[in-house]
Amino acid sequence: EVQLVESGGGLVQAGGSLRLSCAASGFTFDDDAIGWFRQAPGKERDRVSCISGSDGSTVYTDSVKGRFTISSDSAKNTVYLQMNSLKPEDTAVYYCRRYFGSSCRASLLRGSWGQGTQVTVSS
Repeated sequence: EVQLVESGGGLVQAGGSLRLSCAASGFTFDDDAIGWFRQAPGKERDRVSCISGSDGSTVYTDSVKGRFTISSDSAKNTVYLQMNSLKPEDTAVYYCRRYFGSSCRASLLRGSWGQGTQVTVSS
């Protein structure tokens, strides 16, 4: 079965850190870009970060720049999101998705949304 599985979420105090994992099964990431998204209660799901499949370049939404770091480990077929200096407004369910294509400018996503992993930051 082809799927991406998110893990690593939890409850943390403001200022703390978490590392999320996005593990692929049934396929390899190959050259596709991988994005991390999040959805807070009552809000739309937005992309937080993306890593290019071609050159490993990364992009971040402004609100997480300098705090979050996306990385990939091809040997483990896993993409990570290191989240530092967490804020209550980072509370959301976090998802990863694979794009059609290697660029983070791609718009089409492969597959469907998984269950995500809940991140809760207390003040």
